[in-house]
Amino acid sequence: MAPGFQPRNIACLGNYIPRQCGIATFNYDTRAAIAGADRQVNAFVVAVNDSHEGYDYPPEVRFQFFQHDREAYRRAADYLNFSDVDLVCVQHEFGIYGGPAGSYLIPLLRDLRMPVVTILHTVLDNPDPDQRRVILELAKLSARLIVMSERGKRFLIDIYGIQPAKIAVVPHGIPDTPFIDPNFNKDKFGVEGRPTLLTFGLLSPGKGLEYVIKALPKIVEHTPDVAYMVVGATHPNLVRADGESYRESLQHLAEELGVAENLLFYNRFVDIKELTEFIGVSDIYITPYLNPAQITSGTLAYSFGSGKAVISTPYWHAEELLSDGRGVLVPFRDSEAIADAVIDLFQDESKRHRIRKTAYELGREMVWSEIGKRLQKIFEEAGTAHVRKQVSPTLPRRRYTIPPLQWEHLLRLTDSTGLFQHATYTMPNFAEGYCTDDNARALVFTLMVDELDQSSVELQRAASAYQAFLNYAYDPGRGRFRNFLSFDRRWLEEVGSDDAHGRALWALGSCVGRSKHSSTQCWATQLFASALRAMKDIGSPRSWAFALLGIDEYLRRLDGDRPVTEMRSELSARLLRLYNQVAANDWLWFEDYLTYSNAKLSQAMIVTGHATGNHEFLDCGLTSLKWLSEIQQSESGHLRSIGCNGFYRRGGSPAAFDQQPLEAQGMVSASLAAWRATRDDDWLRSAQTAFEWFLGANDLGVPVYDTLTGGCHDGLQCDSMNKNQGAESTLAYLLSLAELMQTAGIASRELAKGLATEPQGLALPWNSTHR
Repeated sequence: MAPGFQPRNIACLGNYIPRQCGIATFNYDTRAAIAGADRQVNAFVVAVNDSHEGYDYPPEVRFQFFQHDREAYRRAADYLNFSDVDLVCVQHEFGIYGGPAGSYLIPLLRDLRMPVVTILHTVLDNPDPDQRRVILELAKLSARLIVMSERGKRFLIDIYGIQPAKIAVVPHGIPDTPFIDPNFNKDKFGVEGRPTLLTFGLLSPGKGLEYVIKALPKIVEHTPDVAYMVVGATHPNLVRADGESYRESLQHLAEELGVAENLLFYNRFVDIKELTEFIGVSDIYITPYLNPAQITSGTLAYSFGSGKAVISTPYWHAEELLSDGRGVLVPFRDSEAIADAVIDLFQDESKRHRIRKTAYELGREMVWSEIGKRLQKIFEEAGTAHVRKQVSPTLPRRRYTIPPLQWEHLLRLTDSTGLFQHATYTMPNFAEGYCTDDNARALVFTLMVDELDQSSVELQRAASAYQAFLNYAYDPGRGRFRNFLSFDRRWLEEVGSDDAHGRALWALGSCVGRSKHSSTQCWATQLFASALRAMKDIGSPRSWAFALLGIDEYLRRLDGDRPVTEMRSELSARLLRLYNQVAANDWLWFEDYLTYSNAKLSQAMIVTGHATGNHEFLDCGLTSLKWLSEIQQSESGHLRSIGCNGFYRRGGSPAAFDQQPLEAQGMVSASLAAWRATRDDDWLRSAQTAFEWFLGANDLGVPVYDTLTGGCHDGLQCDSMNKNQGAESTLAYLLSLAELMQTAGIASRELAKGLATEPQGLALPWNSTHR
C-alpha cells in the first residue's frame, strides 16, 4: 500500500507567545510537538493579534493580523494559499477572532485550498445562534475537529449533530516532568518545610480564588504553616479595564480573615520552565473555578499530569479527568468543602500519594511528545478525508470543452540552448538546467503542430533549438546521448539514461517521417542511423519501446532501410519474449511491476504489429493495453493512473498518488494507436477518458491544465495539485491534444468519404460539432 497524505508544511493558526494567554501557550506547545514528532515537518505560525501593534514574535511566526480587521483574514488566507502549505491547524476559541462569535474566521477557512484541522477549546451545551452557526461552519470546513474530552465529543454529536467520524479526542498536552518529592525544591520559593497549596493561571473573578482564601482559616487551624501559592498575572483584559482591583480584593480578604501570611502571590506571567518548578513544589493543586461550562483547563491538565493531588470544583473537564478517584471534587462556591478536602489529604498521606501516582501514570499519555504523534496521525487522516471529500464517484459524466492549442508556456521555458526541464510555478528553473528527454518530446510536438498547419515563427525557432540540443547531446565517440545539461552548459554525465536514448530516437525518427524540411530530414536520418546501433546493447524495455516508436516514424518515409527494419524485428521480439515470460491471466503485462511510461510498451507493440502485419505483436499490444486501461479506471470511470509514490508491484496494491501527466499522455497516445490499428471506437473513448484527466476528470476533480498560462501542473498529489508547471507535464498535455486533433482529422476525412460512422458518446474533437 502506498503512503497516504503526509503533511510536511503545517501552519498553526491562533494566538501565540509572547501574548499572555493560555491559547497562545497551547499553540506554542502544539507547534513544537508537531515539529518534534517528525523532523521533516516544517511547522510555522500565523498569529492573531489583540492589538494593532502586535507582539515581538519569535521567528516561527511568519504572518500576523489583527483579530478585528475583517480584510486581514482574506490576506491571511491568500498568504497560506501562496505558501505551499499542506495543512492548517486552527486553535479555536470564540473570543480570539473578530465578528459575532468569532465569525470572521469562517471566510478565511472557506478560502483555503488545503485541509484544515480545528482544535476546539470551548464547546458549549447551550450555544446562542451565532455560536452554533460558527461551530457548524467549522465542522463543514474542517477535515477533523479535535476536542480534549469525551464530553466535548458528546456535545458535538448530540447538540450540534456532527458526525462522530469527524471528531477526534486528544487530551490537553502537558510538559514531561519527573515524579519528584514536592519538598525537593521548596527552598527556592521560601516555603521549605511548609505544606503547600497551588493555583496558577491568569487571574480573573471567574477563577473562584476567594473561596479557597475563605477556606484557609479552617485549614490553618489544622496546618498552621500551610502556604497557598497563587501564581500568575492578572488577565490583561481585566487589567486594562479595572487595573489590579481583583487581586487587591483578594489580599484584603486574606487580611480580614487573618491568613495574609499564608497567602503568597506571584504576580507575573511565568514561562513553562518556571511553571513546572512551581507545580513541583506543591502538595495539592486547587482549581476552584465557578463556571461548570469549562470543557478544557490547561492548568488542570498540567498539574494532574505532573502527578499532583488535585482538588477541584466539578466543571466539565475536572469532572471527567478526576473521576474514579483520580482527584477530589468539591461543590461550587463551597469553602467548607474545600477546607475539608485539603485537611483530609494532608491527614491521609497514603491517599494523597495514591492519587498522585495514578494521575502521573495516566499523564504519560498526555505529554506533548505523545500528543505530537497523535496529531500527526490525525493530520494524515484529515488529508486523506479531504481528498475523498473532493472526489465524488457519483458525479455524472460531463462534456469538456477542448481548449485551443497554445504553446506560450512552452516558449516561456525555452531559450537559445533548448528547453528547461523544470519550472518554479510558471518560471523556468535555471538551477535544474536542461535534459534530452524534454527536448526530444518538444521536438516531436513541433512536428505535430507543423502537420496541423498551426505553427508559428516563434515555435519554428524553438524547434531549431530543440534540434540543436539533440545534436549537441549526442556523443559520436560513445554512440550515446547525454541527458542532463546544466544552466552553464556543462554536461552532468558522460552517458545519459537508456530512456533518454530511446526518446531521442523517437524524436529523430519523427523528424524523418514527419518533417516538411529536407535539411531536417537529412540531419535526422544520419543521426538516427548512428544512434540506433547502441540499442543492441541497451537492456531497458522502455528504451526499446521508444526506439520502436521512432523506427515506426522513420519507416513511414524510408521503408526498406534494412538495418532499421532488422532492429525493429529484434526489439519487438525482445518485448514479446518479456510478455510471454511474465504475463498470466491476472497480470497481462511485460514486467512484474508497473512504474512509469507504462502504456508506451503496449503502444510499441501495437504500431509494430500494425505496420508489419504481425498479429502476435498486435494482439500482445492490444491485450496488455486493455488490461492496463482497466486497472487504471476508477469506480466512476475516470483515469486513475499508477502513482509514482510506490508504483504497482505484482501481488500488491497500485499507488494512487502522485499521478503524473506523463501517464495520461501515454494512455492517450497508445489508445489512439490502437484505434488506428483497429478502428474500434472504444479506443477513442479510452483516449477521451485519458485526456479528460487533464481537464478535471480525475481523483481531485480539478483541471491539471492551466488555461491561463498554457502550462500543465506537475501532477496530482493526494490532497492538491503540484503547483509547478514543468516541461514534461506541459508537453504531456500538448502532445495529447495535438495527437487528438490529428486523429480527429483522420476520422473526419473517413466520415466524409463514407468509410466510417460517427463515433457515439464522445465529447472531444470526434463529433461534427467540434470539427
